Amino acid sequence: MADQYTLRLPALRVNQGDKQIYCFAVDGKKLHDFTAVSRIRRDDQKKLQGYQRPEVLSHIRSIRRYLESEGAMLPNAVVLGFDERVTFEPAVRGSSKVNYSTPGELVIPVDESLADDEKPAWLVDGQQRSAAIRDADLAEFPVAAVGFIASQEEQRSQFILVNSTKPLPKGLVYELLPETTGQLPRSYARRQLAAKLMVHLNMGDGPFSGRISSPTSPAGNIKDNSVLRMLEHSIYEGALYQYRNAEDGTGDEEQMLAHLLSFWTPVANLFEDAWNRPPKESRLTHGVGIQAMGFVMDRLTADVPYDKVNWDKVRITLRGLEDHVAWTSGTWTFADGQERRWNSLQNTTNDVRLLSTHLQARVSR
Repeated sequence: MADQYTLRLPALRVNQGDKQIYCFAVDGKKLHDFTAVSRIRRDDQKKLQGYQRPEVLSHIRSIRRYLESEGAMLPNAVVLGFDERVTFEPAVRGSSKVNYSTPGELVIPVDESLADDEKPAWLVDGQQRSAAIRDADLAEFPVAAVGFIASQEEQRSQFILVNSTKPLPKGLVYELLPETTGQLPRSYARRQLAAKLMVHLNMGDGPFSGRISSPTSPAGNIKDNSVLRMLEHSIYEGALYQYRNAEDGTGDEEQMLAHLLSFWTPVANLFEDAWNRPPKESRLTHGVGIQAMGFVMDRLTADVPYDKVNWDKVRITLRGLEDHVAWTSGTWTFADGQERRWNSLQNTTNDVRLLSTHLQARVSR
């Protein structure tokens, strides 16, 4: 029968403005009794759940070997996000020269029968270390820990901030950004609206549905970063700029999405064969094509609300590109006389500029 008990850990509550964090030590072998790793996934309603990448087994094995060696030490604290079931009981305060820290006990309810998504704590940082301790041939291994009580949205924000100076898969960050609250690094905050639109495109109906590769859409074959760049440019300098609130960085997502679908649906229909192929077989679904066609959308529809755009005229204009593209075979012929094999164009700044200039010149005639 699974154990149910209360874990009481000596802790120090530290006030940081109107927030509190809790510094404590805990046997790493007990962490998984009350702590779960919040794996990123989408539920049946396609709502984002969790935020953690999968375990890296080679990294875990390396840490485990170190832990089982003589004199092993892990000085870095793991970071935990608690829900409201975890409480802090302050000790009787004596005389102190500081008012920002309070000693006491962290009270954590433990029920070993709970599923991971029902446990009172989530591991925000340190999943590889905790997994190595779990698997190591050791009776116990105390670790330093820092915890805070927060919603899962706030935990996602902390997860991104904690990992902002370490290599973190960009696809994971892009999928977390739309449902993250709190202060973010400027580079991530700038991309948050574009990331929201990308998720809408990938999760909803339309030509991008399920096509964009992401942690929760691994079958997608269009690179998320290419779509994100296309969206970000349009939001700040192109057709989607008109829907953006320049003061707070938000935007009318519904109108932006309608504008995008109104353009990309005829693109996918007109170049159906190229659109249905993976990037290795088509420069339309390749990063260079996604970005270049984004520039075409901006050229044709900038400053005109989507419900005022003459989409019949846009479709006729797009049809005029048919004789000037080599999405899946043949040769690109550019204005300067340069000729390139269809698949020689790469997702580089120079090639994106070359193809964008070529296509925009054709639709401007």
